[in-house]
Amino acid sequence: MPLHVSPAPAPALRSVLAALGSPTAVREARTPALRSAPGPLTAEHPLPLHVLDRVSPRGGRAAAPTTRLAGWRFLIVGEDHAVAAAEAMLTPDGWAFSHFCEGPYVASTENALRRAEALPAAYQPRLLSVPELYMLTLWLHRDTTAAVDAGNPAPTDLLVPLAPAPPGIAPNLPHRVSDLLPMLTLRITPGPLLGSPA
Repeated sequence: MPLHVSPAPAPALRSVLAALGSPTAVREARTPALRSAPGPLTAEHPLPLHVLDRVSPRGGRAAAPTTRLAGWRFLIVGEDHAVAAAEAMLTPDGWAFSHFCEGPYVASTENALRRAEALPAAYQPRLLSVPELYMLTLWLHRDTTAAVDAGNPAPTDLLVPLAPAPPGIAPNLPHRVSDLLPMLTLRITPGPLLGSPA
């Protein structure tokens, strides 16, 4: 079933296209793949990038996860595949280009989107970053009409950890939020210190 991709804010896309068209911005980027890509490059697959702010237990019990919109990420596509990504962030003056990046998350995002298209249900694709674990996931939100700047992961939403995922978490496979979040909570919660009472 097709994904319900939300359009990126026009100023965010314009800022990325302006950076992509700037020889200085591309040359100074720490993305060799972007500098050496043959042919024209386009910004495709806009995804809202959310950050998971609270996954650790609070007061001895797990708190509901909260997210915030941190920006928009676009895959920079060359001849037939993504070679890099570009991010736009919200500033006091509006949406602005943030940076280019490359690495395994670019191909993993492209692969996860392709697989998500084949799922039997409709989803709104988003990216969800879990900074405490240095983890990035494709967040498949069940509410396809939701505003992209709001909402938290619902128990029935799917999270697809992008490779490389933290040890013990299977990358590239969809996990229900209700199954994956408890695993993340356990990984983030510090154990008792040596010599401290249990």
